[in-house]
This record gives sequence, C-alpha cells and structure tokens, in this order.
Amino acid sequence: QLQLVESGGGLVQPGGSLRLSCAASGFTLDYYAIGWFRQAPGKEREGVSCVSSSGSSTDYADSVKGRFTISRDNAKNTVYLQMNSLKPEDTAVYVCAAASSFAACRSWALRKYWGQGTQVTVSS
Repeated sequence: QLQLVESGGGLVQPGGSLRLSCAASGFTLDYYAIGWFRQAPGKEREGVSCVSSSGSSTDYADSVKGRFTISRDNAKNTVYLQMNSLKPEDTAVYVCAAASSFAACRSWALRKYWGQGTQVTVSS
C-alpha cells in the first residue's frame, strides 16, 4: 500500500519540543523527497519543510527557520521533523507528503503519497 503514516503529535507548552515521524507503509522512501505541511482551522495550508531523497538538501519556511529540523533515516524508512521552541501559532495538523523531486516537494499539488496527519497543539 502506498501510504505514509505520521506520528509524534500531541499537546505541548510554548517553548517545548516535539519530534514528528513520517513512516512509509508498504514501500520505501529512498527515492522520494519528503515535505511536511501544516494546516490550522481558518488558515491556508503551509509548507513547513522539505528534505531531498538523500537527505543532503533541506529547506524551511521562514516561520520555522532556526526552530525546526528535518532529517531522514532511509535505513528506517522514516523522516523526522524535530520541532523546538514551539509557539502557539505552530498549532496545526501536520502532514507529510512524498514527492518525486526536491523541487516538487514544495508543492502540495504535486505530492505523490501522503498521510492523514498528526495534531500538534501548543498551548499553556
């Protein structure tokens, strides 16, 4: 089955940290760039971060630069998003999506596979 599964979301206080995981179910992620997106009620979907298939290239939305780190462990068929210094405005459903290229990773419309999302809530 061509599916991604996110995990690691939850409730955290401002300034806290979470690590999200994106794992492939039924296929390997080795050939895909992986992007993280988020969406909160009343807000547009936002591309948060992307990592190339090899892990050698990354990019981040300005809103998360310096706080979030994307990485991957292809041996474990998993991509991670380490989120530090979390803010209430980071509250959203976070979804990972696989793309055929690093450039395509930035586009929700060009995604190949994706997950159902994991809720991140940052609140005191």
